[in-house]
Amino acid sequence: HVQLVESGGGSVEAGGSLRLSCKGSGFPFRRYCMAWFRQAPGKDREGVASIEGDGLTTYSADSVQDRFIVSRDNDMNMLFLQMTDLKPEDTATYYCARIPPPVCRAAGTVPNHPYPFAGQGTQVTVS
Repeated sequence: HVQLVESGGGSVEAGGSLRLSCKGSGFPFRRYCMAWFRQAPGKDREGVASIEGDGLTTYSADSVQDRFIVSRDNDMNMLFLQMTDLKPEDTATYYCARIPPPVCRAAGTVPNHPYPFAGQGTQVTVS
């Protein structure tokens, strides 16, 4: 069965950096787009970034452009999100998700996109 496990969250000061990781298993990892999305209490779910299966094309939301970089290692079935210049408004639970290729761009950039296959999340707190 599909399993996605995030790690790397934590508490940082504004301007700091974190690197999130996600380990995928139970499916052919390199055949799928992968995405990060986040949700803060009382706020809409927000696509953050996504990456095509071959790792050559990425998409990111306007709110994180030039600050967050998504990448993947298909040999290790790993997805990453390098976050820099973190701001208090980045505080949320971050999730990785498996995405059908045709909707890869939308999954990483629009609010309230459905994510039927997602991990349990990792908390990021910026103060």
